Amino acid sequence: MLLAVAPEAGAFAPFGALIEPPPASGARRMLSDWILPVPGLALQFHINHVAATPLPARLEQLERHPHSAQAFVPMDVSRYLVTVAPKDGDGQPDLARALCFLMPGNLGVIYRKDVWHAGITVLDRPGAFAVLMWRGAADDDVMAEVTPSHIALPAKTRLGTSS
Repeated sequence: MLLAVAPEAGAFAPFGALIEPPPASGARRMLSDWILPVPGLALQFHINHVAATPLPARLEQLERHPHSAQAFVPMDVSRYLVTVAPKDGDGQPDLARALCFLMPGNLGVIYRKDVWHAGITVLDRPGAFAVLMWRGAADDDVMAEVTPSHIALPAKTRLGTSS
């Protein structure tokens, strides 16, 4: 079982970046370098509507995008889970080193190109995300079935209290 933890930029850094609001009024946080053009592919910007998932969530599949980073910006989301895994020696997801982050609705993520991750798992109620990535290759989406596992929240979080 994976236990979701609070998002922390350093822990997430090997997999991508957290999209955080700027610290002050008038400030700007630039993220363009994360979504660089990919020759032969087209920039895709779309909105996903995601149904809520009850906990414990079941993890059965991970995906990666070998050509492009992928950004998810919450538009109308309460809380959601972001699950990532490094590659093992064969390039497959290493579930023993997988991490799961419990994300608030005002924090987005950018997955690095070729990072194994689960589909966005929305909690509490349905949600919507703006998604940005380059697409157009036959292998834009690479899927891997994984040994089924569950994702849960720490007891204090489940009860709605802070850790």
